[in-house]
Amino acid sequence: MSTIMQNLENNKKRLTSQILEKALKGIRITPEEAYYLYIEGDFLEIQYVAREIRNRINQPGIVSYTAFRVINYTNYCNVECSFCSFMDEINSNRGYVLTKDEILKKMEEAIALGAPQMFFQGGVYPKIPFDYYLDILSSVKKEFGKEIHIRGFSPIELLNLKNITGLSLEEVLIQLKQAGLDSVPGAGAEILTERMRNLLSPKKTTPEEWVYVMETCHKLNLKGSANIVWGSEETKWEVIQHLNLIRDLQDRTQGFFSFIPWTFQKQTKKFYVRNVPANEYLKVLAICRIFLDNIPHIETSLMVLGKGVGQIALQSGADDVSSVIIEENVLKSYGINNEDNLKEFLLESGFFPIKRDFNYQYYTNPKFFLKSQKGNI
Repeated sequence: MSTIMQNLENNKKRLTSQILEKALKGIRITPEEAYYLYIEGDFLEIQYVAREIRNRINQPGIVSYTAFRVINYTNYCNVECSFCSFMDEINSNRGYVLTKDEILKKMEEAIALGAPQMFFQGGVYPKIPFDYYLDILSSVKKEFGKEIHIRGFSPIELLNLKNITGLSLEEVLIQLKQAGLDSVPGAGAEILTERMRNLLSPKKTTPEEWVYVMETCHKLNLKGSANIVWGSEETKWEVIQHLNLIRDLQDRTQGFFSFIPWTFQKQTKKFYVRNVPANEYLKVLAICRIFLDNIPHIETSLMVLGKGVGQIALQSGADDVSSVIIEENVLKSYGINNEDNLKEFLLESGFFPIKRDFNYQYYTNPKFFLKSQKGNI
């Protein structure tokens, strides 16, 4: 290697070390520094720091998980995201809208399987009246008890409800909450830059609208998660821009319990998907743990990435696996849909499994659990 190349390589290592040392000291890194880590940083060094920060924030020997049923109440949708194969065009007569009885039956099955939570989400279909949603939420609570956690509605669905009712977003959310809504997903984010929104789904929420909806939800104590989905035509800088938008919002609201990075799946011919190699996914996950210093939990998606990558992700900054999921209709699942198998997977990966609800309320206190298992560590 020439002297010039050697000096360049040394400078890269020096700058990477400076950024990571800053993070280890608890000093927030800038978007530009996160971008540098993405394009030039050594993965093993980034992984080490992400794991160290993860272990400072969360119990080192524990990984949490949850169990829930996805209820896609309709696949009719007028948003027409370029990457989605789940939707049917309105008036096509090929789609469906679930009845209340169908939804109650699905939740009865889920509860019997140990998944007492409903993830309620569907297409944007303005012909469904607002009372339908209120009736579903209240009926699930009445039938199965107030302890059933209902998470539902992406920002674009909430804006649809605002439009069909003529109510303010705040009033829509208040009525949904009174009917039984407990939390919201930060769904429909993908990549929150104007350029990528126009490529992915021009009819969907703009970055500003997405932030407005989530900020309003958080102010009403409807909290939840956020995510990023990449692996198409986005640039690395746009990935960092997305993370920075999430971090800025979290500074204002503290409404995100967790953040989930995952990658696009090929669903339609018209949408370009590049293969994101495992080392890039793991590097971005680790950067998420370092950069998102105000979000307590990082989830790895076994459903999208599978168990092999998931095991490494748990050593790269993740402290939670986003399974068990019953009835995923939108994505092809590579995850684990059996709770016993998930526990076995986590034990084999070197962690004690702790079950939680959507809002990170643990069914077993992690501190007491870890203490009781101390002799087995």
